[in-house]
Amino acid sequence: MFSHYSAPIPAQAGIGLRSHHFREILDASPPVAWMETHPENYFGDGGAPLRVLERIRSKYPLSFHGVGLSLGSTDPIDQAHLGKLKVLIDCFEPVFVSEHLSWSSVGGRSFNDLLPLPYTPESLDHVCARIDEVQTLLKRPLLIENITRYLTWQDSTIPEGIFMAEAAKRTGCGILLDINNLYVNAINFGLDPLEVLRAVPAQVVQEIHLAGFDRFGSMLIDTHGQPVFPEVWSLYEWAIHHFGPRPTLIEWDTNLPPLAVLVEQARQADAILKECHVAAS
Repeated sequence: MFSHYSAPIPAQAGIGLRSHHFREILDASPPVAWMETHPENYFGDGGAPLRVLERIRSKYPLSFHGVGLSLGSTDPIDQAHLGKLKVLIDCFEPVFVSEHLSWSSVGGRSFNDLLPLPYTPESLDHVCARIDEVQTLLKRPLLIENITRYLTWQDSTIPEGIFMAEAAKRTGCGILLDINNLYVNAINFGLDPLEVLRAVPAQVVQEIHLAGFDRFGSMLIDTHGQPVFPEVWSLYEWAIHHFGPRPTLIEWDTNLPPLAVLVEQARQADAILKECHVAAS
């Protein structure tokens, strides 16, 4: 078991760090509390991206949000990938290191997607063992994030929230709750997102994500290419009053807007976080 780091990231809003905004961030230092980035973008030896990350790290706390460990796969964990991640963590000392509760490789082939696990006792044992393996090498806890999915497994017998809570209990990992993902799954499969939120103990929720989706007919797709929708803001407000204020990230990966749009979205999250502080006092 690992104790959670005492985070210098306050319970305020941050934004995702994308190369599209590098220059403006360096020049203008936008008024956000922290930034999060995909560590895989910095696995190269030297070069401009690492130099930029060094400068941004000198101004803002960082969080690493990984997409390549394939925690749920039956393939062995990629030790080369894990080694590069550890080097980067040791260099930049991010407050949080997170990964998705998903799989993305089989038989040595990787897919450019985050695929859902069946929620069964067997898969829970499997993913917990792999979380333990990663945390042992990194010598720190992971945060695991709930994903969107576009199919369900008939074999699943454990509700998603209970599955995540049990993984956190067994391994000492934390949870990164993606509120947009909960909402997308709820609409696509007729689920109650509050069931997931109520099943997760407040003390293991370390970070929250907010993002936008696109609608294709009756289906919602998690594109991270739109502002946060009103329904997701409402679910976020419920979550903050339930769990208490948490560091909250505005994710935006496609159809990137001007940096000012991300800062405004972060301001909206900060207003909800502040309201919760006031209500609690």
